[in-house]
Amino acid sequence: MNSNKGAPESRGRGRVRIIAGAYRRRWIGVAPIPDLRPTPDRVRETLFNWLGQDLSGLSCLDLYAGSGALGFEAASRGAPRVVLVERERSAFDQLERNRALLGAAQVQLVADDALRYLARSTERFDVVFLDPPFRQNAWPELAASLPARLAAGARVYFEAPKPAAVEAPWRELRRGRAGDVSFQLLQWNPHDPSGVSGNV
Repeated sequence: MNSNKGAPESRGRGRVRIIAGAYRRRWIGVAPIPDLRPTPDRVRETLFNWLGQDLSGLSCLDLYAGSGALGFEAASRGAPRVVLVERERSAFDQLERNRALLGAAQVQLVADDALRYLARSTERFDVVFLDPPFRQNAWPELAASLPARLAAGARVYFEAPKPAAVEAPWRELRRGRAGDVSFQLLQWNPHDPSGVSGNV
């Protein structure tokens, strides 16, 4: 998650606990940036129930990494490659400390803007976490830029004040809400033009 989100409710600051997997119950630091609020434990738990507890064999991208809670959680649950993209220097420095603390060699850190990274990268991912600055209407640009970086059938987590309106070949698999935050699990499947929503 990136900074300057402006989310109305206060989330935990200072440290974030990894919920499950190899780093279960380990704590990672959160950079003291105003409005940088890691995704709450219960939302992360719901998300990884949706994704499945074992991410072995899946390549993951945390595009607005912030605290790195989502990316490190994915690494903890067996993802062999996790890329964390973060442009804020202090947040990036904290991500480096967290990676060293956990010994998470499978995590790559990239200091870059999210959309610029998507334009420059040639890699494709199976799972992408999107938690852009809270009041930013990021989905239209992301929906256009992401597909080139997605494997067929890739799943995309999106967190924002309101749900993204998706059209085929995007498909909504799940939807939830925690306070003023909406979160969705979407799927990119260019071979399925229906775009019919799944369970919510």
